Amino acid sequence: MNRGTVLKRLFVSLAALLSATAAPAAPPPPKLIVAISVDQFSADLFAEYRQIFTGGMKRLASGAVFPSGYQSHAATETCPGHSTILTGSHPARTGIIANNWIDQSVARADKNVYCAEDPTAPGSDHDNYVPSTLHLKVPTLGDRMKSADARSRVVSVAGKDRAAIMMGGHATDQIWFWGGKSFVTLADHKGPPPAIVSLTNARLAALIARPAVAKLPPVCRSRSVAVPVGGREVGVLADRAAEDFRGFRAAGEFDAATADLAIGLLKDMKLGQGPAPDLLTIGLSATDYVGHGFGVEGAEMCAQMMALDATVGRILAALDGSGVPYAVVLTADHGGHDLPERNLRRAFGDAQRADPALSPGTFGKALAADLGFGDRKLLLGDGPFGDWYLARDIDAVDRPRILSAARAKLLAHPQVEAVFTAEELRRMPDPQPPVEEWSVRERVRASFDPERSGDLIVILKPHVTPISDPSKGYVATHGSPWAYDRRVPILFLRPGATSFEQPLSVETVDILPTLAALIGLDVPKDQIDGRCLDLDPGEAGTCPAK
Repeated sequence: MNRGTVLKRLFVSLAALLSATAAPAAPPPPKLIVAISVDQFSADLFAEYRQIFTGGMKRLASGAVFPSGYQSHAATETCPGHSTILTGSHPARTGIIANNWIDQSVARADKNVYCAEDPTAPGSDHDNYVPSTLHLKVPTLGDRMKSADARSRVVSVAGKDRAAIMMGGHATDQIWFWGGKSFVTLADHKGPPPAIVSLTNARLAALIARPAVAKLPPVCRSRSVAVPVGGREVGVLADRAAEDFRGFRAAGEFDAATADLAIGLLKDMKLGQGPAPDLLTIGLSATDYVGHGFGVEGAEMCAQMMALDATVGRILAALDGSGVPYAVVLTADHGGHDLPERNLRRAFGDAQRADPALSPGTFGKALAADLGFGDRKLLLGDGPFGDWYLARDIDAVDRPRILSAARAKLLAHPQVEAVFTAEELRRMPDPQPPVEEWSVRERVRASFDPERSGDLIVILKPHVTPISDPSKGYVATHGSPWAYDRRVPILFLRPGATSFEQPLSVETVDILPTLAALIGLDVPKDQIDGRCLDLDPGEAGTCPAK
């Protein structure tokens, strides 16, 4: 054998050895899927605090990172957003078009239906409802897992009932959410609560009974600037009074308690240690309450981000300690926008609050006067944007004229960007990727369900906050089709997997097929709107072969 041949073979062997060394073995299929939703955690917040995180969020940011994901639809509210995360479907398919909608066919006087209630339950109304999975039209990942193997267990824990219900689905083994003063479950989940639930509730009762002294993390000092709004100041941390259950929801301790309960159920039920894969969903809600109550750019949100970082770190540590192969995804149900008073300070001159004349009731009265209908009620709706409905008792002959006049009057208002009719949306095809290029009409179409959506869908201009009076508690909100409300991070973590970052746009509806592929669960493509995301940057791939 000549010298050239020997060198060639040596080179090939060395290259193979280096290749094997450089490409670690793929992690085993997960026995436990964990889906975390951080309510109102926008892509903007993730970008702003990414370099400050030191705990669980930092670790997630070193996994498979999609920093610019999309809640693609226009109705960027809590219930629709949570309905996309583990169904693979836009609200047009899930049926969860908003947090609330008008259903004039319900027997009760209150026609405003909550997305996670059973309006047929005795005594249920919008303010005192019976939580239910009734309105969710499609199966979740957990539902599909249990259909494939009944031995799979599904556990859902959240700070809000709608987060737990929309992520957990119709067949949860355990489902717990904050009921105002303690964690509660669905009416059809009988039997005594697990010990961890009673322990958590007892601990929280004692915690909330005491006043809490605000502690500003040093990294947040530069963000502590008072902003007057609605007769008070936001932007600086304040102490919490004893028995302030409402204020507790906007504290990092709220998320910590939700995580405690989830971790306790993880350990007690030995999730991931059974014969079939299990699912644990966790809805962390405090970020949303902070965003609504104080805005997203003050000391309150900074303190919340630091608390979130620690809470996610504890969840990941508990998963590591379980010894089971797992996969985690963290995302959000929607983004959020800061209060206009602070935006105006920062030279965003178009920031403003919605004109009170745009409430459906007030607007409808003016329209009735214009059209000669006297004091007749013409329009119903839940706010100055989104789904507006014509009163059911309006004659068919009058409906087109009223719709046309309402649309024209709305479009003449300087705060209104667009108005779409149910008929034109019904005729539209489903929008197709790339999602970042969708028109406003296509974003609205992704939220449109002909059985539940309004006769008119009203879209406000960018930077118009649909809270006319900030003195009643909430100073900022979300719900628009604009990027600050649509863009959310989507972060996957599998211990042992190679890290990478993909800046191109993906959607939250892509999460279900991505997780399903990791556990070998077949999901027919015609049943969902999402696609599988490859979580392996190498040649192997984690999605089914095309």
